[in-house]
Amino acid sequence: VLETFGLYIEIGIRHILPGGLDHILFVLAMFFSTRQWRPLLIQISAFTVAHTITLGMVAAGVFAPPASIVEPLIAATIAFVAIENIVFKDMTRWRPLVVFAFGLIHGMGFAGFFGSLGLPEGQFWSALIGFNIGVEIGQLSVVALAALLFWPLRQRVSEALYRTAIVWPASGFIGLVGAYWAFERVFLG
Repeated sequence: VLETFGLYIEIGIRHILPGGLDHILFVLAMFFSTRQWRPLLIQISAFTVAHTITLGMVAAGVFAPPASIVEPLIAATIAFVAIENIVFKDMTRWRPLVVFAFGLIHGMGFAGFFGSLGLPEGQFWSALIGFNIGVEIGQLSVVALAALLFWPLRQRVSEALYRTAIVWPASGFIGLVGAYWAFERVFLG
């Protein structure tokens, strides 16, 4: 049980770093939505709770959404959150609810990958919990790295300059990538 747990923590981390560019961009979009820790932690917590729910439900076979629907929706969530960063100066009051709803979608994507791994006999729960912890470690690593890179800068410049020079270009890039992926996954893939 512990061996499986540890192995799936490692698999969960690798699913995000370096393999989960779509999830990395979503987490970065959350990061760029605020200059404060508390709103960021609220978003990350909402996202974590939501994707844990659907990861568990889909992995347990409660329902099985097709990847042809889930993958374009994941891309669209990335674009939406990034564009919201550009449109609104501060994190909106509804942002945690939006991130929660989008986390439900991302959890279905995690479950698709998790289900493709071929789980060891009788080790479903240790694999599932380990994988989810690994995903969280990967996502929190992205946030920690972004904080190390950008928060010293954001403390030294005005909010207007930080938004204009960092948040808008980064969110614009993330939004364009998300929109392209959504288009590609619907029409080309």
